[in-house]
Amino acid sequence: MISNLSYIHPSARLGEDVTVEPFAFIGENVEIGNGTWVGPHATILEGSFIGANCKIFPGAVVGAIPQDLKFKGEKSNLVIEDNVIVRECCTLNRGTEASMTTRIGHGTLLMAYVHVAHDCFIGRNCILANNVNLAGHIEIGNQVIIGGMSAVHQFVKIGDHAMIGGGSLVRKDVPPFVKAAREPVSYVGVNSIGLRRRGFTNEQINHIQDIYRILFVKSNNVKKALETIEATIPESAEKEYILQFLNQADRGLMKGFKQ
Repeated sequence: MISNLSYIHPSARLGEDVTVEPFAFIGENVEIGNGTWVGPHATILEGSFIGANCKIFPGAVVGAIPQDLKFKGEKSNLVIEDNVIVRECCTLNRGTEASMTTRIGHGTLLMAYVHVAHDCFIGRNCILANNVNLAGHIEIGNQVIIGGMSAVHQFVKIGDHAMIGGGSLVRKDVPPFVKAAREPVSYVGVNSIGLRRRGFTNEQINHIQDIYRILFVKSNNVKKALETIEATIPESAEKEYILQFLNQADRGLMKGFKQ
C-alpha cells in the first residue's frame, strides 16, 4: 500500500490501510487517517492533519505555508476532516497566528485547481468547483456550493446551504439558504431545489423566502429589514440563524434582487 518510490518522513503518522502512490511526498509532523489514498506526485507538508477515507489526487499541495508576508514561521496547521476529496493541483495553505488553523470539513469536495488560503474554515459537505479561489480568513458554512472560476474576497462569510454561480466575484457576505450570481454578486432567489434535496419542507422554504423578500426584494435598507423581520416573521430555527448571520456580516451583505 506504500510505494517504495514515495518519500515519507520518519515522524509522519499513517493510519491503517493508507495508500501512498509513487512519487508522493509526505513531510514531518503529518498525520493521515485510516483508508486515505495519496495519489502520485501529491505533496503533503508539515502541519497537515488528514482524516480517514480521504483522497488526495496528483499534483495537490497540501499544507504549504501561507502566502502572507506577515507569516513568521509559526507552527500552524491544516486540518482536513474525514471523507474529503482533494482533486488535481489544489493548493491548501495552513493557518497563521490569526487562528493557527485552516480547516476543511467532513465530506467536502474540492475540484481541480481550487486554492484555499490561510485561516479559512470550510464546513461539511461543501462543493467547490474547478478553479475556485479563496483568499484568507474566509468562513464557509455547511453544504455550500461554489461554481467554477469564482473568487472570494478575504474575510467574507458564506452561510449554510448557499449556492454561488460560476464565475462570481464574491466581495460581500452571502447569507444562508440563498442563490447568488451576477456582477456584482447579488441575490437571485432561495436555493429551494438544494433545500428540498436536503429534507427541508415546502413550509420551511416558504418561510425562508418570506424573510429574504423583506431583505432583498422590497428595497429596504438592512436596518429596516431586520426590524421588519423581527416584528412580522414567526420564530423558527431558520429565522434565528439568518438574523444571527446578518448581525455578524462584518463586510456587509451582497446586493439585493435586481431586474
